Amino acid sequence: MSRRPLLLCCVLFSVGLTSSAQTLSAQTLLIRDATVHTLAGEPIRNGDVLIQDGLIVGVAERLRAPRGAVIVDAKGKHLYPGLFDAYTPIGLNEISAVGVTSDQVEKGDFHPELDAAIAVNPDSTHIAVTRSNGVTHALTTMSGGVISGRASIIQLDGWTWEEMALERHGPLVLHFPRIRLNRDDEERDTFTKAKKIYEREVAEIVEWLEAARHYARVAAEADADFQPNPQLTSLAPAANGEEPVMIVAAREREIRNAVAFAEEQGIEMILVGGAEAFKAKELLAEKSIPVILGPTQSLPLDEDADYDRVFTQPGELQAAGVRFAISSSAPMRSRSGASYPKSRSLPYEAAGAVPFGLDRDEALKSITLYPAQILGMGDRLGTIEEGKIANLMLTDGDPLEIATQVEKLFIQGEEVSTANKHRDLYERYSQRP
Repeated sequence: MSRRPLLLCCVLFSVGLTSSAQTLSAQTLLIRDATVHTLAGEPIRNGDVLIQDGLIVGVAERLRAPRGAVIVDAKGKHLYPGLFDAYTPIGLNEISAVGVTSDQVEKGDFHPELDAAIAVNPDSTHIAVTRSNGVTHALTTMSGGVISGRASIIQLDGWTWEEMALERHGPLVLHFPRIRLNRDDEERDTFTKAKKIYEREVAEIVEWLEAARHYARVAAEADADFQPNPQLTSLAPAANGEEPVMIVAAREREIRNAVAFAEEQGIEMILVGGAEAFKAKELLAEKSIPVILGPTQSLPLDEDADYDRVFTQPGELQAAGVRFAISSSAPMRSRSGASYPKSRSLPYEAAGAVPFGLDRDEALKSITLYPAQILGMGDRLGTIEEGKIANLMLTDGDPLEIATQVEKLFIQGEEVSTANKHRDLYERYSQRP
């Protein structure tokens, strides 16, 4: 047999596979008779959602099913937007005690050129566990150093990181310096020394920002022989106020210093962590600075703080008019450590604030719509509306309730398995004689 017919057969076979894959990805799906919680208005009883090419193309009662559409009977079930974890190391860290399984922390203090997405492990066990609880997309972040790199918005399904990345070049993560003092350090010389270290660290950040601005001006006028600098190329848009910067700060003094710094430098700031954001809520509201809070299932910063402080803060920020989202992970300052993802608990981090003053609808929006808006994805994610990405979860009840089960999950309009290691182990050991 000659090589030409064999080559032709291979080409036709590959074309057939490609055509089949395109047909599957372009599948039309109609979710019928669910209670549709759009989060853009009142729930639609017995509502239908039509999905095509991964996007929502219809939301109403009694939609007509297009020819060939796959029908999902959702009668008696609840349809919600997929949950959005706005700060997590998911995909970057598998086993914290085993260093080779972690790509969360890089050596050195300044890495504006790094994108978290390229280090994501699509086969991470944490991804399937997280997905089974309704989380369809997340902002995955590196940590450590001063500028950790760029966070990336990923969807929790895909064979490769390229397939998972919704926004590879997300906001820079900047750990703002703090004056490091213990409670017992009241001597003037100790404070003076700590303040000098703080000022030196801030000055180093300013040098980087100024270098990036200068580089952007030079690069704009450079000829073809110009050798680009990846670090300054990545930093320049943030330095010029064209892209937001996630500034990590916890204490009130750090937060106020960070706000003043961002204003002086012309930086668009997103506060991350903000354990004492309630103490600066008027300032944050005045400056229209959004906050990505850490988990509520954590301890207060101080031993003598109110036991419920982490639970009451979201409600206080809401009342003050501060935009905020709730995430599953507390930002790390360590230059060497790593933390495992806790994204599976995301709905309960929001639910924990409801008995302490946070409106229930606002709690749900803090893990769906608000993180999408804060991170510049509000036109693509966060609600069930026409034109948005079909990242959805079908449940048997309120996702903020721990007893609620996620029965079906859709990412870009494709039903995704909710099987995971935790469920496998449960089923295995429940059958043990």
